[in-house]
Amino acid sequence: MSFSISGKTAIITGAADGIGLAIARHLADRGANVMCADSNEKKLMEELGDTPDDGNVRVFAGDLRQRLTIANLVSATIDAYDQVDILVNASRQVLPTDPLDVEDGSVDTLLQQNLMTALQLSQQVARRMIKQAEGQTEGQVGSIINLSSIAAQRHQPDMMGYAIASAAVQQMTRSLALVLAQHRIRVNAISFGSVMSASLRAAVAENRDWREDIRAHTPLGRIAGPNELCEAVQFLAAESSGFMTGEIMTIDGGRTLLDVVSAPAH
Repeated sequence: MSFSISGKTAIITGAADGIGLAIARHLADRGANVMCADSNEKKLMEELGDTPDDGNVRVFAGDLRQRLTIANLVSATIDAYDQVDILVNASRQVLPTDPLDVEDGSVDTLLQQNLMTALQLSQQVARRMIKQAEGQTEGQVGSIINLSSIAAQRHQPDMMGYAIASAAVQQMTRSLALVLAQHRIRVNAISFGSVMSASLRAAVAENRDWREDIRAHTPLGRIAGPNELCEAVQFLAAESSGFMTGEIMTIDGGRTLLDVVSAPAH
């Protein structure tokens, strides 16, 4: 099986910074057409706005919590590249939760941002993948990859909302994998920890002792860079993983084998 994604078209959300940006650049460097989506238009343009209009990287700014924005993103991708083969739901938000505060709206916010946005975009992209594959009887039709977190299995009281949303993304992955298997669309997820995401970078900048805490309690003894998830994403997007669906791939330097990290950051 091939690891190649050259000529494929991918939508990457959360592409203005951190892991999403690293994934977008990685796939583009390996020949994929990449539509980079994010709500932070300023950051998106700073990082990717100098790409030529006829190149293999395009940008789309908008609030993907809105169904119309999701429809416009899919339409913009089709207008630019005629198809969509890969979706990477890398957009996510990390917020603390006070479990006993009835006025705390973080659980609703995180479910909307981390779960519902990914679900609604996956639904629309899957419908397009099915349509463009009409008449084809063999081969992969599409691959959807969701980013989740080891917070789904390793709990901290201050991160209740994020843990709930992460677990929900993983169960969504399994459910969609069953529904879409008959259409030859695969759905998998990456559950990561001890990776220097944009949110973790901001957290350790404000709480300097957290960096060493995380490093000390990660068996491989370091915090990975965002680029270290990219090869896994490529593997899940390519035909090399053609018999994998509904799987949650953990990339955390062994942290879930031991996790006693006290820092509420991911």
